[in-house]
Amino acid sequence: MRLLLASPIAPATVTRLQASHDVTIAEGGDLAPLVKDRQAIIFRSGVDLSADVLDQSSDLELLVRAGSGFDNVDLAYARRRGLRAMRVPGPSAQAVAELTFGLMLAVARKIVEADRAVRQGSWPKHQLGGPLLAGKTLGVVGAGNIGGRVGELGVAWGMRVLGCVEEVHRRAQTAAMAERGIELLTAEQVISEADIVTIHTPLTDATRDWFDRSTLATLRPSAILINTARGGIVDEVALFDALASGRLAGAALDVHQREGEGIIPKLAELPNVVLTPHIGGMALESQTMIGERIEEMLDAYERGRFDEAVLPNELLV
Repeated sequence: MRLLLASPIAPATVTRLQASHDVTIAEGGDLAPLVKDRQAIIFRSGVDLSADVLDQSSDLELLVRAGSGFDNVDLAYARRRGLRAMRVPGPSAQAVAELTFGLMLAVARKIVEADRAVRQGSWPKHQLGGPLLAGKTLGVVGAGNIGGRVGELGVAWGMRVLGCVEEVHRRAQTAAMAERGIELLTAEQVISEADIVTIHTPLTDATRDWFDRSTLATLRPSAILINTARGGIVDEVALFDALASGRLAGAALDVHQREGEGIIPKLAELPNVVLTPHIGGMALESQTMIGERIEEMLDAYERGRFDEAVLPNELLV
């Protein structure tokens, strides 16, 4: 197949794809000229697959997201065009869940602030106290593939875990989630009752700017907000004001409204915030598994076995 690698993926996968396919690698900049004769585009976050870009190739058949989420794709156009779109959400779930817990600890125990102090020759041991996670209430907003795993980790840490899913699914999933130690409630209850709120929902019209001033005002003043989902879900101006005023205790964001080299978020001015550059799924083992799954899907597609090889949660269009 004629492939466009619009985003970096595991180097070993790139090498194998180059040996068996016609591969064009994007080096940043405008994707439109590179799409031209491509049959498939492999991509991650950070690129914009708009209708104008996708329309550049009349041969385009397949869109492959090396991870989860299609918020950077014009799906309405893809459906009209009859393009197949798949994602690889499974391998990154554990990686994102583990980073989520790392961010919780980093904020609660002031790990980044402590590290910075020691590097500067300071030893503020008695000024850097923080709460235990054990015994606290963890609120998982979006208890799906990744959020459910975060919830399980919370249970293992001795936390009370509350979760929410779409209302249409809550009744059907309540018993199964209870077996995993996760109590399903409404989103409003989860957000208002939790000591730590962690976001694991896709970015859609319904979730964009969900955590605005109004929603943030329902969190406990002692709460910590974690976002490893998508940047557009949290209104960062409202979050800055809540943190700066003491209305919210702390936050950690792996995803941001504006991402990329040279961008410094205003939230970086605050000491009670931990910021990382969208590394949730970047565990090495996860990237290897994602690459291998992409190869399997491309092989199945070429052999006409795509529909039977793809999993229900991988296929979108």
